[in-house]
Amino acid sequence: MDAEGTELFHKTMPFTERLGLEVLAQSRELVRSRLAWDPTLCTLGDTMHGGVLMSIADSTAAVCAFLNLPEGAQGTTTIESRTSFLRPIRGGHATASASPLHVGRRVIVVETEVHDDDGRLAAKVTQTQAVI
Repeated sequence: MDAEGTELFHKTMPFTERLGLEVLAQSRELVRSRLAWDPTLCTLGDTMHGGVLMSIADSTAAVCAFLNLPEGAQGTTTIESRTSFLRPIRGGHATASASPLHVGRRVIVVETEVHDDDGRLAAKVTQTQAVI
């Protein structure tokens, strides 16, 4: 775990602390985070809620976009997000990996994959962040 990165996530996005999100790695090329499965984050069938998976992806992509901001920019905000759910997560961790697809002066597009502990793809998210 990257304690400094986790603290930064929690400080800048308090919701990530409430979820229990941990940062594993952070760079301009890749941001990785994970969240432990918990029954309070689930729907019927002990499946991690889709909104939780989207929250992990959105938070991880936001940091990826932030690390790729052009000079003089102050921040980003999500303006579009598309999620494909491919398999349930019923235990272990959900691990999100976000990489930039396009870094422009006005928008940054980030692709995030969420995997289970066996490395199986659970969700794929493409997100557009406006540069502020």
